[in-house]
Amino acid sequence: MTGSTVVIVGASVGGVRTAQALRRESYAGRIILIGAESELPYDKPPLSKQFLAGAWPAERVLLLTAEAAEEAEIEMRLGIAADHLAVAERQVVLADGEQVDYDAVVLATGSLARPSPWVAESGVHVLRTIGESQALADDLSKGGPVVVVGGGFIGAEVAATARSLGHEVAFVDPLEVPIGRVLGREIGVLFTDLHHRNGVTTHFGTGVEAVKGRAGDLTVQLTDGQTLSAATVVVGIGARPNDGWLASSGLLVDDGVLCNEYCAAVDAPDVYAVGDIARWMHPGHAESCRVEHWTNAVDQATCVAHNITHPDDLRAYEPVEYVWSDQYDWKIQIVGRPARATEHRLIGDLGRSTGPDAGKPRAVAVYTDGSGRCTAAAIVNWPKALIATRKAIAAQAGFDETIEQLELLAQTPPPPPRTPS
Repeated sequence: MTGSTVVIVGASVGGVRTAQALRRESYAGRIILIGAESELPYDKPPLSKQFLAGAWPAERVLLLTAEAAEEAEIEMRLGIAADHLAVAERQVVLADGEQVDYDAVVLATGSLARPSPWVAESGVHVLRTIGESQALADDLSKGGPVVVVGGGFIGAEVAATARSLGHEVAFVDPLEVPIGRVLGREIGVLFTDLHHRNGVTTHFGTGVEAVKGRAGDLTVQLTDGQTLSAATVVVGIGARPNDGWLASSGLLVDDGVLCNEYCAAVDAPDVYAVGDIARWMHPGHAESCRVEHWTNAVDQATCVAHNITHPDDLRAYEPVEYVWSDQYDWKIQIVGRPARATEHRLIGDLGRSTGPDAGKPRAVAVYTDGSGRCTAAAIVNWPKALIATRKAIAAQAGFDETIEQLELLAQTPPPPPRTPS
């Protein structure tokens, strides 16, 4: 495909990994990577954890340096957003009016944090970009109590990070067991207990009516009549696909760009989508899916790069979903789709470990959707259980069979905690 051009719109993990995968697939044409932010491409998971805590500098979260891009012959055009996709003309129109021609285009503009519906003078944050993470870190450095609104992974990670920095933290969500959205109530309660063990106050089952004041002196009014004081408020109430710029393109867009099983737009030649913006037909689930997880963007990028460079050998994208979250000293890993389950079994113990030789608590919740197969799992601090359940789900192994395997695995004691050298 020498002489052709692939334009990638979006310079986060999906876009960067697509560009790199194209080179691994021996694509010899031009690759143009367009990013709305002026910063070099960076990774987002650390923004709520290591970068926010000040443990990692900005250089450590980079996905692609200028030198690496030059070596791979990836042309980066940063600091200018795409404004329109002209499908018939095969052009990406930038906000400054420049028209960038393509032979194939990959849409990788990710998602945007849902804005806070509560407006105060200052001190209320959302978290999606490195600039937003730095602004939040600056306010956290001034001290004072923190209120986190929204019980998803971002909210939970920010609450854990703020607590590790010594802040008094209150955590608010209208659901009584927020992570129960994903894992079910019984398992979700264990994660609520994790926050309590670490000194976080939870206000679950109540919402927020208003946030008033300014940074350092905020009040959060709850729907149950309580009022919380805060120096900083963080609102993590989800994300929406960044597909508004495609409204005039003629593409089918419905909570993401509608794609076939090969991650190609269903109504436009040589238009592909990866990451949070892609809604593709999952062959295994026989339904369209949109997944807002880092691993999905990386795996989807590899699939799209293959399909662009090998049009006669197309690969359907049929992943086993995977997401992880680091909260306090727990690593939480989820495979498959627990929310679709009708039954689960917990193996292991997530109680507090005791004794000088005690390792971290470890457990796995295994799920089935009534088909008799193992369809999902949630793993805490247990790498071997992660490997076993990912293999079981991919192989469509039986639920009872998987339980037996994990029960045998549980008889092996966990490794002792590492001691500093």
